[in-house]
Amino acid sequence: MFEFLVSAEQVQAELNNPQWLILDVRHDLADHQAGRRAYEQGHIPGAIFLDHELDLAAPKTGFNGRHPLPSRQELAQLLQGKGLSDDTQVLVYDAQGALFASHMWWMLRWLGHSRVAILNGGWQAWQQVGGAEQQGAATPVQSTGTVSLPEHAAMPTVSTQEVLKNLTTPVFTVLDARAAERYRGDVEPMDPVAGHIPDALNRSHLNNLDEQGRFKPAAQLRQEFQDLLGATPAHQVVHQCGSGITACHNLFAMELAGLTGSGLYPGSWSEWVSDASRPVARS
Repeated sequence: MFEFLVSAEQVQAELNNPQWLILDVRHDLADHQAGRRAYEQGHIPGAIFLDHELDLAAPKTGFNGRHPLPSRQELAQLLQGKGLSDDTQVLVYDAQGALFASHMWWMLRWLGHSRVAILNGGWQAWQQVGGAEQQGAATPVQSTGTVSLPEHAAMPTVSTQEVLKNLTTPVFTVLDARAAERYRGDVEPMDPVAGHIPDALNRSHLNNLDEQGRFKPAAQLRQEFQDLLGATPAHQVVHQCGSGITACHNLFAMELAGLTGSGLYPGSWSEWVSDASRPVARS
């Protein structure tokens, strides 16, 4: 069972394994059709494409962020229709340094499915080893197995109200995964207000990767997060970004490093700034 990372060579060895479900979640926040175009031009054979805007987000209200979570029941039903069952090994990949793959990994873990791993290095790593490519769209096979849904989500989340309360009665540390210039409020390309949640720390998700676009070794990640967080234990960390996607990259990196139990603020900055009464910090 793979729970964190898989190499391209390992995927090649399991390519015809019927117990594996491969999910292609390539995406571009500035061009919502880019991921599907890339998938149709070439993907790992048998991989099923999931769209972060259409498949993996609930309807937007203007007050629930740019990528609101679907219900766990809806997500489980969607994935069962793509071939998921309790004993399925899921592999997730993208071409953006695991940005979207980490979010998909988190969503599956949120359901309670632990057999999910990320292709380390993504689509680029697959191409580097000369992996086979399939054009067009693969046909999903409806799972006949069970997709168990524990009553309580396996990965904790916090609401906007909990983050707001935390400003006056601190019980957790917010860690913002956006680029430093967005955190400081120098620029804001995605949302109507620039800045960050007061008292939040900052670590760009790009700091989790090496020069080849693969995750740094677990021991190195552990030291880097501990240097940033000090004595704050992992279960008192809540990850945040623009809309709950990039935050999962930091969350995944912490889990990979053995710093387990941190939470996610799914609505993140885009939900926070939908109400002008909520405080904003700039620095």
